[in-house]
Amino acid sequence: MSDTHRTPADTGAPAGPTTLVTHIAHLTTNDPSHGTGPLGTLHDAALVIEGDRIAWIGESSRAPATDSHVDAGGRAVVPGFVDSHSHLLFAGDRTEEFTARATGRPYSAGGIRTTVTATRAATDEELAATLDRHLTEMVRQGTTTTETKSGYGLTVADEARALRVAASRTDEVTYLGAHIVAPEYRDDPDGYVALVTGAMLDACAPHARWVDAFCERGAFDGDQARAVLTAGRAKGLTPRVHANQLGPGPGVRIAVELAAASADHCTHLDDADVDALAQAATAPEPTVATLLPGCEFSTRSPYPDARRLLDAGATVALSTDCNPGSSFTSSMPFCIAVAVREMGMTPDEALWSATAGGAAALRRTDIGTLRPGARADLVVLDAPSPVHLAYRPGVPLVTDVWQAGRHAWSRRAD
Repeated sequence: MSDTHRTPADTGAPAGPTTLVTHIAHLTTNDPSHGTGPLGTLHDAALVIEGDRIAWIGESSRAPATDSHVDAGGRAVVPGFVDSHSHLLFAGDRTEEFTARATGRPYSAGGIRTTVTATRAATDEELAATLDRHLTEMVRQGTTTTETKSGYGLTVADEARALRVAASRTDEVTYLGAHIVAPEYRDDPDGYVALVTGAMLDACAPHARWVDAFCERGAFDGDQARAVLTAGRAKGLTPRVHANQLGPGPGVRIAVELAAASADHCTHLDDADVDALAQAATAPEPTVATLLPGCEFSTRSPYPDARRLLDAGATVALSTDCNPGSSFTSSMPFCIAVAVREMGMTPDEALWSATAGGAAALRRTDIGTLRPGARADLVVLDAPSPVHLAYRPGVPLVTDVWQAGRHAWSRRAD
């Protein structure tokens, strides 16, 4: 496989210091044109970071001169994980709920109200501190892009401040006023939908890129979810949908109908849902099936059938769903291991879904890949191949993380 080089002028990236990472035993590019197999794998490889971009990839023996040099020491390098579904704007925890589930109580959407009470009582500084703590956790586990949502305030002021905090720390911010019906509107759900699509949307849209709705029993029915997503789209926000988590329902079909970027959870699907997601994978505005195995692990629910979706031709992403109630994990490696063990995915498929799949769910082409011109988000694993992510579950394999060209974390420095 020949090496590839482009200058910053070719990629549009700003000029900056160059760093060579060499002696990579197994480099996953996620671009078949740059290596072998569907993941575009290179062996005994090297890459060059210039500014915040990848400038060159190829064989170690052909690496160009650079300002600095890092020896990967025969380790594997993969694209930074893309976590396209999380809920990090919250206060408090739900350990009592978790303990109750461990003794047999089933999960339902109602537990969200506990977090709403705590989040409303928190200061902006407390919300920011919690968000920062979990973003740091994610980086140390190899996640370099994180989407996060509002949804634990459920008032105009609380939803807007959550999104302001989130937008100061990540570009991928989702307005989720339609998480559950706010307690004050328990007897007037249509009144709450009017708030979510009116004054709350007006206050939140300037701080968000996405709009989401929890289309589920105990939350919002199909008509209510469609109204929320349509109103958000009219304000310039792109839809994503919590769909078919707790049981069969219209969520997936609404996601496809509205050209949502993703239908998330996808646990309870019929043949029509699977067919719709497969057809949506090749649509001009594709819809990705984002699977969240941490949720099923925590709630002891059936896992989504990734194999069925992949065989049908759907695009699949993996994400953590990090939240205080149903999936309090920030570890994408953990989700990869569970997806391989429980959901019928191969190690290569799970890695792609946790990187390029997440990028597709965010409609991004600059992340989830390590080709020249892409953002320099890369993870060094203390293993000779990324198969070890599933092969050695629970083992902290991430040793170094670059995020937008910055050496963001090293286990050796801790």
